Formats: sequence, structure tokens, C-alpha cells
Amino acid sequence: MTEQVSSTAAESMPMSDLGRRLALRRARLGLTRREVAARAGMASSYLRYLEEQTVAAPGIGALIRLAEALQTTVTELTGGEAERPPGPGRAAPHPEFTELSPAECRALLATHGVGRLAVPTETGPVVVPVNYTVLDDTIVFRTRLGTTPAQASGCQVAFEVDRIDDAFSSGWSVLVRGYARTVTDPDEASRLDERAYSAPWAGGRRALWVRIEPRTVSGRRIAV
Repeated sequence: MTEQVSSTAAESMPMSDLGRRLALRRARLGLTRREVAARAGMASSYLRYLEEQTVAAPGIGALIRLAEALQTTVTELTGGEAERPPGPGRAAPHPEFTELSPAECRALLATHGVGRLAVPTETGPVVVPVNYTVLDDTIVFRTRLGTTPAQASGCQVAFEVDRIDDAFSSGWSVLVRGYARTVTDPDEASRLDERAYSAPWAGGRRALWVRIEPRTVSGRRIAV
């Protein structure tokens, strides 16, 4: 039977921090456990062991192969970057800068679940992180009345997502500018409740949906 990424990520319930990072990274790339194991030159049963067992302690060689297979770094897989601010690394000797196409931007937006929302307020613009989902080529997020993200409704806003890899001095960023509005139709809100996959990390009851209709989408990538 063909292994499905969605069921693996949802049902295997990795028990360690390393296991969670492996499974989430694999799901974001749309790869099955068997595909990642083949790329890393290891048995899929061993990868399952790494994802699901708290006692798993792979050697540096296995971690390097897994990082290459998952297009990331050993530091990121092992959580070394969790408390480290991005960007302290040196620039690559011969970086390549490219503009991303609208299609590439939309594809990258769909791979993430947290972005930065720039909201105009009475005291000036404020940038806050929000958990989001891309649905029907729009960005939706859930909040509640009285919060900074809720002030985006009825305004022109900017929304940014990026990924920085200090180990390789590379990364990309996508910028969306558009109009934000509160979802007031009960049927539309119900559909978002059913389809949106990203829940607010802040917790609590956040029943107010805000949708951003993109007017411009742009992005850039720096690679070595």
C-alpha cells in the first residue's frame, strides 16, 4: 500500500523533538517516509524509528544524510536554531539573486503556516506573526476582536513569509500586498473552519476570520 504523507504526519505522532522535526519537514516537502529513506540511504523502518521513538539517537552521519534528503541543515533538524536569530552567517562568495515568479511565490506561501502581518494602526504600522492558511489563492487567518491582527480588517496590508538558511547563506522571501476583510458570512466562516489547517498558536477562542485578497505578489531568492 502506498504510504500517504498526510496520514503519516497525523497518525504516527512523533514522540521526540527530532522526530517531530523530521516528520514535519517531510510533510512540507510532500515526501513519503520511503522516499526520504531512499534519498538518505537508509531503511524506511529506521526512519520510522527515528520519528517515533524518544530514545532514538542517530549518529552525525545519519543526520547529515537526512538533512541533505530533506533539503535542510543538521542544526535545524536538531533544534539548534530554535533560539538563534537568523542572519548572523556570512554571505556566500558568489550568491545568485533571482526574482520569483507569481507561481513560485504562491507555491512557497503554501508550504508555510506562520507569516508576518504588517498592520496600519493609529500609532503607526505594526508587524505581528500570525498562523495562516492559503485557500482559494487568498490568505486566511483566525484571530479575535481587539487584537492587532483584527485591526487589519478594512485596510491595505502587507504579509511576508521567508526562510533563511544560515548554513548555506541562502534563503527566500515572499511579499503579499492586498486588502484585508473580516469574514462575516456564516457559511463562509464554516467552510474556513473545516478547510483551514493552521490553528493559532496563541490558543484560546479565536472565532474571527480575516481574509487577505492579494493584489500584488512578489518574491526573491538568494542561492549559492
